[in-house]
Amino acid sequence: MGPHGGGRAPTHASGTVGIDRALGRDCTHRDCLQPGRRWSSRRPQPEGRAVTPVLSIQNYTLDYISSAGPVRVLHDISLEIGPGEVLGLVGESGSGKSSLAWALMRHLPENAREVAGSLRLGDIDLQRLSPGELTRIRGRRLGMVFQDPSTSLNPTLTIGRQITEALIQHRGLKQRDASSLAVNLLGHVDLNNPAAIMRRYPHEISGGEKQRVIIATAFGCRPDVILFDEPTTALDVITGARILALFARLRRETGVAALYISHDLALVTRVADRVAVLERGRLVEQAPAADIFRAPRHANTRALVDAVPRPERRLVHDKPGDQVVLAASDIEVRYGSGRLFRDAPPPATKKIGLEVRGGEILGLVGESGSGKSSMARALTGLARFSGKITFDAHEIHRMRDMNAAYRRDVQIIFQHPDASLNPRHRIDEILSRPLKLYGGHLANIPRLLEQVRLPASYANRWPHQLSGGEKQRIAIARAFAARPKLVICDEITAPLDVSVQAQIIELLLALREETGTAFLFITHDLNLIRQIAHRIAVMRRGEMVDLLPVEDFDADHVHPYTRELMAASPVPVG
Repeated sequence: MGPHGGGRAPTHASGTVGIDRALGRDCTHRDCLQPGRRWSSRRPQPEGRAVTPVLSIQNYTLDYISSAGPVRVLHDISLEIGPGEVLGLVGESGSGKSSLAWALMRHLPENAREVAGSLRLGDIDLQRLSPGELTRIRGRRLGMVFQDPSTSLNPTLTIGRQITEALIQHRGLKQRDASSLAVNLLGHVDLNNPAAIMRRYPHEISGGEKQRVIIATAFGCRPDVILFDEPTTALDVITGARILALFARLRRETGVAALYISHDLALVTRVADRVAVLERGRLVEQAPAADIFRAPRHANTRALVDAVPRPERRLVHDKPGDQVVLAASDIEVRYGSGRLFRDAPPPATKKIGLEVRGGEILGLVGESGSGKSSMARALTGLARFSGKITFDAHEIHRMRDMNAAYRRDVQIIFQHPDASLNPRHRIDEILSRPLKLYGGHLANIPRLLEQVRLPASYANRWPHQLSGGEKQRIAIARAFAARPKLVICDEITAPLDVSVQAQIIELLLALREETGTAFLFITHDLNLIRQIAHRIAVMRRGEMVDLLPVEDFDADHVHPYTRELMAASPVPVG
């Protein structure tokens, strides 16, 4: 089942080789390698001939059986995907998108019950296949690319072995031919030194490289349809844009059909021919991709469109105060020890300096590995650093200089609330800890929940009983329990769907209005930060390359890397 990819075709004496030739078929379309075409362009279909869908879902209904009885997760779903077509499937978390993908792959959990309907891959009834027949179908006829590439690759096997085993099983190749094709495929998805990649283990390559490996394997098996389940959500914006460009090129070259699942409606309109919208397991709208933004018909679709961040739609219009809340200068963070490395590892941040003013929202953006989170860890005493932090005339040169007052006034909210909320503590216990530490009263817990727009009854719940957005609200409430002067938000909206993200942003802006708290908002979403920030700092490979007022971000004098970030940020088509 599928991997990830992106790239340039390997070259030989005769020139560039398209992936059709690498896959063992001739590319009969003259334009299959032309750059610059719209991502969702399709191969022309023969005129006057009925087109049989390569994937057909008809009146499909699915329940999950719980202790309280059956829970309907998909209700009477009908969708078709034609040859060479990309159908985008969007919806909020819990709408049933991934359940539909797992049903198609026949990987449903034991408590799933298919109530009605059919799932067909061409002339194959997927629901009637035996386990042995399913093994032959998966990968060979129906591929899948998952959200997190780390879960798709076996950590104990080399990349080369995993690709060649898939090619041997699904293409019937000999070991030597499979190895040769694997090297060509990795080169075609823009992986440098494919022969070296073949010898590496998954932990020795980056997330973007892993996703390219998965895509290369998926396309290399020559399936009729590939299911893409949030394939760029775990990647930064630049890496994600490169993966999408790769997907578009491979799709043009091979004519493969795809079901592209995402909660990012702006992104889907750029890769899909048509878009289908799910709401609580029901299909509420289908339309050409451009029409979804131009003229959404259903209320849920309109809400998704309205929630998409647009730089021109500013949400903050005031100006920050002149007083500097926090000043950092020459901050350098290094990980690892010289005793463990032959050479000293490069610093994660290189002499970074910045100031946050009273009530200001300072954005900090950059791709993965740029040093954003390392800067947050340094400012909150979670990573050793060199340099100087000045806060309320108090100078901090090392972690032990951070006294109780500083730790109260500077709070951090992490990306994944599941990792920061103790699963064995109820919500009231989680919120009581900062109140006890910083002189608050336990009677304030209902007020904290009210501030983050949750009922007081949530105090008696456990983290696993909350949705992702609700957990993040609890993490926000815990940070504000200390009545901080500065809150550092480290990618806190990254794991959330676009509508929940909009609600969290609205909440943070309301809390800022109420408390006057300043924010250092770390994100890779440049469209979002341009809506809410007063100034934006841009980091690349541990260095700060830009620090500008948000209104100057369209100026010609921004750093080339900043322009690259802006170009990679998906904007709605329509």
